[in-house]
Amino acid sequence: MKLIVGLGNPGIEYQFTPHNIGFLAVDRIAERCGVLVDNRHCKALTGRGRIGNEEILLAKPETYMNLSGMSVLELVRKYESVDPQKDLIVIYDELDLPLGMIRIRPRGSSAGHNGMQSIINALQTEEVQRIRIGAAPDDPKKGGAKYILSPFRKSQLVAVDEALDLTAKAVETIIAEGISVAMNRFNRKNKGEEPAEGS
Repeated sequence: MKLIVGLGNPGIEYQFTPHNIGFLAVDRIAERCGVLVDNRHCKALTGRGRIGNEEILLAKPETYMNLSGMSVLELVRKYESVDPQKDLIVIYDELDLPLGMIRIRPRGSSAGHNGMQSIINALQTEEVQRIRIGAAPDDPKKGGAKYILSPFRKSQLVAVDEALDLTAKAVETIIAEGISVAMNRFNRKNKGEEPAEGS
């Protein structure tokens, strides 16, 4: 079984904010799989389905972002067939990436993302596959907590929608063909930027 975890904060006030793009990505994957993510256990909302021949468990931790690791650890312990280093994919927002872009990595530090750091601490490993979804503001001076916890503006919604579709396709590719293929296919570079090795 593959465990696909999107990070965010519970509550209607956070639903369509940059910091909740991980939750939105799980919802998009669920939609494509015909799954409802409405089963509450292990401190998360979950839904089971399939991608190709692989059984998947979609999860949205309800612990608030900074304690996401509590829920992920419970899920990994409950579903013993899940190897966190091979079967877990974590999806979350990345303020250093332009809106609409995604980056897939097989491992690495949290780079200051509290939700990812909580998961690394709980699992005691940085060997966790992740998809970071760009959530940078149009104006770099307007970043920070207020921006990531405020709803997306109407002008941003097309880029958000494209990013969610890309993320869903990337997850399908990781499961069907492996993370290396997915990285080659989806780690688009910025104009004028050479792709960093393993970025």
